[in-house]
Amino acid sequence: MISISLRPVGRYWGTLSFASTLYLCPILDLLLAEIPAKLQAELRLGLQEALVNAAKHGNNLDPSKRVVVRFSLIDNQYWWVISDQGQGFKPEPSSEEDPTDYLPSDDSESGRGLCLLHQIFDQVQWSRKGTELRLCKQMENRPRLSLRR
Repeated sequence: MISISLRPVGRYWGTLSFASTLYLCPILDLLLAEIPAKLQAELRLGLQEALVNAAKHGNNLDPSKRVVVRFSLIDNQYWWVISDQGQGFKPEPSSEEDPTDYLPSDDSESGRGLCLLHQIFDQVQWSRKGTELRLCKQMENRPRLSLRR
């Protein structure tokens, strides 16, 4: 079951929550409904990775646990805050974040998703407990027409 409250307008946040599942198509469709078409494929990939991590690694696909997504458009920035009910996650701290720091050193897939998040989003931040992920995508500023000649 998916529950939605508030459509984000201005500085208001919309909220979407769902039981832990990997069936994410309708959730992604809702989260991307207001996103410009040219960004949808890239953001779908990034949001899917973040939601899979929350449901699978955070909540262990326990259907009694929920994933909550808050989302908004604030000052030309799209924000998504994804929370799970798991034990938490602590990425390796890095003074200068380089997305390739998250790439696995062997043939495992561990770290690939984190690398994707850092490539797709302009900001990727975890809460101290590691159960909340904040993602931001900056929209391009449209050039303004000059009234001066």
